[in-house]
Amino acid sequence: MKLNYRIIGYLGFSATLFFGCGSTGDIISTPVENIDTSPLKVTELTEAEKKNWGHLDLEKDTIPGMAVDRAYEEIIKNKKGKKVIVAVIDSGIDIDHEDLDDVIWTNKDEIPNNGKDDDNNGYIDDIHGWNFLGDAYDEQLEYVRLLASNNTSDPRFEEAKALHDKEYQKYLGYKTQYDQISAAVKSAHETLTTHFGKEDYTSEEISAIKTEDPSLLQAVQIANQITANGISMADAGKEIEGAQDQINERLNFHLNKEFSGRTTGDNINDLTDTGYGNGNVKPVKKSEAHGTHVAGIIGAERNNGLGANGVANNIEIMAIRAVPNGDEYDKDVALAIRYAVDNGAKVINGSFGKSFSPYSQWVRDAIKYASDNDVVFVHAAGNDSKDVDVEPNFPDDNVNFVEVSDTYIRVGSLTQNYGAKMVSGFSNYGQKNVDVFAPGSGIYATMPENEYDFNSGTSMAAPGVAGIAALVRSQYPKLTAAQVKQVIVDSGLPLTTKVVVGGDAEDVRPFSELSTSGKIANAYNALIMASKIN
Repeated sequence: MKLNYRIIGYLGFSATLFFGCGSTGDIISTPVENIDTSPLKVTELTEAEKKNWGHLDLEKDTIPGMAVDRAYEEIIKNKKGKKVIVAVIDSGIDIDHEDLDDVIWTNKDEIPNNGKDDDNNGYIDDIHGWNFLGDAYDEQLEYVRLLASNNTSDPRFEEAKALHDKEYQKYLGYKTQYDQISAAVKSAHETLTTHFGKEDYTSEEISAIKTEDPSLLQAVQIANQITANGISMADAGKEIEGAQDQINERLNFHLNKEFSGRTTGDNINDLTDTGYGNGNVKPVKKSEAHGTHVAGIIGAERNNGLGANGVANNIEIMAIRAVPNGDEYDKDVALAIRYAVDNGAKVINGSFGKSFSPYSQWVRDAIKYASDNDVVFVHAAGNDSKDVDVEPNFPDDNVNFVEVSDTYIRVGSLTQNYGAKMVSGFSNYGQKNVDVFAPGSGIYATMPENEYDFNSGTSMAAPGVAGIAALVRSQYPKLTAAQVKQVIVDSGLPLTTKVVVGGDAEDVRPFSELSTSGKIANAYNALIMASKIN
């Protein structure tokens, strides 16, 4: 399942939805309990900082970014380096996007639309990559597929049944709550629109209302709670509608034991049954935006006055559509990794994951195949606020901590706030199974149809690190994939700051205990270290 994570905090109208606006202000010294010397920023980020914070520098900007801007300004400058192919295994990618169209990989050995496998790689008309999903998009979760198979002999069947019962009831409850909230906000907005004679009323106008009309008073109360979070009633309605869509998708597709989304006609239990799918790597609908966002984080065209800059400056994005709206199939992922390796990718990004994996060995073998062929594989750690040393998250590169790859990097997520709240509340972690952390909360990047937006998740943290990997491989092409991984992990900024873990204010630990490195990825340092090895 895609790991994009966004909480819509309308339950009780209490959560802050967006970061407030503010200027870059004064900084204060780090509290005594944080022994690091970096200061804390105590004012909100500017609009420009919000859109670029992942590229800023902890030392220069007091924001825990990856020092990408500093790397370009002080090290890369005008050096282009060698072209690097980066495979993005994800949902569909808008390859026609204004900020991506010049960085999309093209298979020069394939003649477009002639219905032939010109390069004999097993895939017909794979011009910009491959689509393992065909025309499908919505899917079940993996443990729901297990229940649908009724394979009671599976050792995790009862676990899956208990999980399904719990999750289905939870989302039924969410549906009831959000339907009530939606009705209340819609009614309030209609009442205020009638009162003002316009839809774009302001919070000041709402506060100025003096009335004894019960319905208008209730509308004012609801509107004040919404606008206090820095969002208009109209936008709140759209956000709530989006949350309702997600809840309905969960119930109708992800948790629905009767639903089957597979349309490709292959046998999902046979890895040798290949050639299914097609060469159309684009999204099937606008809301299929995850892959486009991830691709933009890695390599959106730099300094063209559009959107936001990608991390890497001399790459080609190989689009591989294998991640549906639901859980990905192990077969698709295994074949996608092998496709990327066989067709020249030197870095692969995998912003997906799940807790059940019936053919995990297929994927693990593919990860080893990538490693054996000098390819870096970057994987999102997951958004369950869990310790992946204890609870499984797939794909992984090890069995009982014995690794099969020395080029696999698992990435946790950071927020913009250096200090105790630096780790994203949703981010998984693990002192053995997570390698490094990178910016993943509130990341601004490309969306389908020439749009841009903020998304959060370890899905956004992984492509930042994949971008660094591509940058290092471009500037120092003699380095092996294993050396590139080591450079990224070793060159990160080591922090001993105590942080809140899993969004639980009662769970505070040293940041150094959340990954193998105890570090945050840093492009500037990575390039310096790479130059010394090279």
